[in-house]
Amino acid sequence: MTRAEKARRIGEILDDLYPHPPVPLDHTSPYTLLVAVMLSAQATDKKVNEITPRLFAVADTPEKMSELSPDEIHVLIREIGLAPTKAKNLSKMAYQIMDAGGEILPDWEFLESLAGVGHKTASVVMGGAFGVPAFAVDTHIHRLAHRWGLSNGSTVERTEKDLKAVFPKDTWSDRHLQIIYFGREYCPARNHDLTQCPICSWAATKKRIAAEARSGPKKNPKARKMPSRAAERAQLPSSE
Repeated sequence: MTRAEKARRIGEILDDLYPHPPVPLDHTSPYTLLVAVMLSAQATDKKVNEITPRLFAVADTPEKMSELSPDEIHVLIREIGLAPTKAKNLSKMAYQIMDAGGEILPDWEFLESLAGVGHKTASVVMGGAFGVPAFAVDTHIHRLAHRWGLSNGSTVERTEKDLKAVFPKDTWSDRHLQIIYFGREYCPARNHDLTQCPICSWAATKKRIAAEARSGPKKNPKARKMPSRAAERAQLPSSE
C-alpha cells in the first residue's frame, strides 16, 4: 500500500470519528488563541484552559497585555510549565503586536517574528483562527506519522512536508486536530499494542509492530469502542 493510499484510508477513518474537530484550547479571538497555544508548550490543554480564564479576564488583547509587567503576567499563569519564560514572551509579544498596529495578522512572517512563536504555533493560529491551510506537527503527530508509515523523517519539519504531500490541502488543519484526538483516544505513546489499534494494525509495518512490541510489556486499558462506520473503515469488527 502506498503512502497516498494509506493517507486516503486514514483520512476516511478520521473523518468518521471526528467530522468537525474543534480546537481544544478555549479562545475568543486570534490573539487569545495565540496566547493559549504559546502557553500549551509542555503543558496539557486541560491545564491551559484552567489558566486562561484568569489571564484573559485581565488581558485578552495585546493592548491590555502590554500594560502588565512580566511579573504580573507570571502571577496569573504561575501554575503552567515554564511560566517565567512564557510571561516574558507574552509581555514582549504584546509590545511587538502593538508596534505593528495592535492586530494579529494572518501572515506567516509576522507571526513567526513574535517572541515565543515558532512555526508550529503559527500553524495552529493560521489554521484555527484564519482558516489558512496549515499542518502543525508536534512530537505526537510526528510519532503517529512514523507508526503509520506516512513519514520516515527525523524532524517534525520533514514530517510536515511528508504529511502535506499525502493529504489534500483543504484537509490539513482538520487532519492536525484529528490525529491529535485519535492519538489521545486510541493510539497512546507508551504501552500500546499496535496490533489492536484501528489504524496501526494495518498501516504499521511488521518491523514497526515488532519493534514496539519489544520495547516493553503492554498494559493496555480496555479497548475504546469505535463508532461502527469507523470500525468498518479500519476493517475491524465493531464492539458495539
